[in-house]
Amino acid sequence: MNIFLSVLPLAAGFLLDAAIGDPYWLPHPIRLIGKFISFLEKTTRKLFRKHLFLGGLILTLIVLFFSTLIPLIILILCYKLNVWLGAAVESIFCFYLLAAKSLKKESMKVYFELKNGNIESARSAVSMIVGRDTESLDADGIARAAVETVAENTSDGVCAPIIYIALFGAAGGFFYKAANTMDSMIGYKNEKYFLIGKAAAKLDDFLNFIPSRLSAVIMFFASRILNFNYKNAIKIWRRDRLKHASPNSAQTESVAAGALELRLAGDAFYFGELHHKPFIGDALREIEPDDIPRANKLMYTTSILVLIIFMVVRFLISEVIFYEF
Repeated sequence: MNIFLSVLPLAAGFLLDAAIGDPYWLPHPIRLIGKFISFLEKTTRKLFRKHLFLGGLILTLIVLFFSTLIPLIILILCYKLNVWLGAAVESIFCFYLLAAKSLKKESMKVYFELKNGNIESARSAVSMIVGRDTESLDADGIARAAVETVAENTSDGVCAPIIYIALFGAAGGFFYKAANTMDSMIGYKNEKYFLIGKAAAKLDDFLNFIPSRLSAVIMFFASRILNFNYKNAIKIWRRDRLKHASPNSAQTESVAAGALELRLAGDAFYFGELHHKPFIGDALREIEPDDIPRANKLMYTTSILVLIIFMVVRFLISEVIFYEF
């Protein structure tokens, strides 16, 4: 029974996410973490004006400490009261930590606007899920940005949280998501954020190093299952997996580019400044709006495979712990 309960929250959390995603009306702990980060950023800039790197390091440690400790205490108390209560609460925590349904929902908004020919609405929709400037993107650029986001976030939005939950429980998942949220908010390499966000960015790179590569390898098999061009996916991954400022972001993006036979990435504007970036993949065909649902199919298939593999891993870990103690 204890072993069954160890894998139940992860499975239940994934199913909950697939069923209802992230309803806007529902209070979300990751949004609370985001507000906490914003508050600490403002405070840090006041207190550490001449030492922003040190302030950013302290900010990072504070966010990690409270983001992990609070859910850990809640889980310990719930499990002490009743194991089924603990499993139920941990299932809800796992649901909050996964973003597959939200990623699909938001990217499909872009798809429907493009299919209806509403370029301005499509730009607005894609601006909600990408960090780049979107005002000047044409239809192909909008579709490309959406596909890139789905491909990249397959790892850090879904697969990496699954891995950390499987290895360290929901509290470990919150540790990972806190680091990832900090990176997305203050981890930019521009004048405003470089020093204050450097510690968070480096931590996120470290935490995603192995999950991004595991996700990419598993995405090969997902490509094969979906009858996408898995041979080209392997080829492009081997060639282009490091063509990104981050050591991790191009891992799954390169696999998706190869599987879908697309050329992704390239130059983009961020905060009004042009950033020169290499292309990922080969343009064996032109991108089209239908590549957005294809990318989502690839994301979900990869996520399910990762879920199955790491539920087995968590089961084995629990079995060892159960028999040891």
